[in-house]
Amino acid sequence: MHRYPGPAAALLAGLLALTTACSAPSGGADAAPPATAAPSSGSGSPGTSYAPYVNATRASGLDSAGSPAVYNLAFVISDGSACTPLWHGVTAVTDAAAVSRVRALTDGGAAVRVSFGGAAGTELAATCDSAPALARAYGEALDAAGATRADFDIEGEALTDSASLALRSEAIALLQRERPGLQVSFTLPVMPDGLDAAALALLASANRADVQVSTVNIMTMNYAESYDGDMGDYALAAARAAHAQLRRIFGTSDATAWKALALTSMLGVNDVGGETFTLQDAAQVRAFAAEKGIGWVSVWASFRDRPCAPGASSDDPATNCSGVRQEAGAFAEALSG
Repeated sequence: MHRYPGPAAALLAGLLALTTACSAPSGGADAAPPATAAPSSGSGSPGTSYAPYVNATRASGLDSAGSPAVYNLAFVISDGSACTPLWHGVTAVTDAAAVSRVRALTDGGAAVRVSFGGAAGTELAATCDSAPALARAYGEALDAAGATRADFDIEGEALTDSASLALRSEAIALLQRERPGLQVSFTLPVMPDGLDAAALALLASANRADVQVSTVNIMTMNYAESYDGDMGDYALAAARAAHAQLRRIFGTSDATAWKALALTSMLGVNDVGGETFTLQDAAQVRAFAAEKGIGWVSVWASFRDRPCAPGASSDDPATNCSGVRQEAGAFAEALSG
């Protein structure tokens, strides 16, 4: 997902265990081979939650739009050298202002999910030298936020770094053994024809390490300049293709695979020219998610859910506004249903 400018009411019905390793052929809806899965016990309510990405250290007046059930706190990474979890690679996760910011988000009853990684900076798995050290770093961030949900947004070079990929899987499995009930999601790039070979390889790595995965969150955005059609249609195509892959990876039912899927769109103007996700697209995605019983929908990001001010030099539709005609908070309202 895009870097920052400057630096759900329901849990899933249960965690899904990836119990058989999958290979990583080329991407597309037919890329994942058969596998088996065993749902583990868990609590939750039916329905599709709304869980936007928010800046973990900087409040926005739009954070509460749509009454989110869960906030995705973006992003914990390293400073590029040490095995120390930092918000945006610069702010300690125990920083008093950051802790107060998270507390303010949860005061209304919402939960938080700590998101590790993202498009910018260095994910902790690239700087920590052992699985126990990496697990401790992840745990420190979770404890500081009071979170029992961890999201791993793996994209770009991090997605093809086999060493950090294996270390991360081992660390997450260790963390889950230490913290029974920890919910883990992977946020991965997707194309309209599904998850690619690198994303499937990540799931295979998690599988081998016995990571218990609750959700695969696909980023329905930033495909390529050749994808200049309807972004809502592309999002639905990607969801259908990924769902077919998850059924094979998890070896589970149609309904459970839908529940194990999440969709994150980049509202308004995307980073790729010709791609604009509109309010009509948001309504289309929400209706589809509710119909299929998708676990949650999200958006990058709450602080962009507003129109750009005409002629304002400080406004950038790729970072702090949508670049489309809208009322403030309109995407949140559309996606929250």
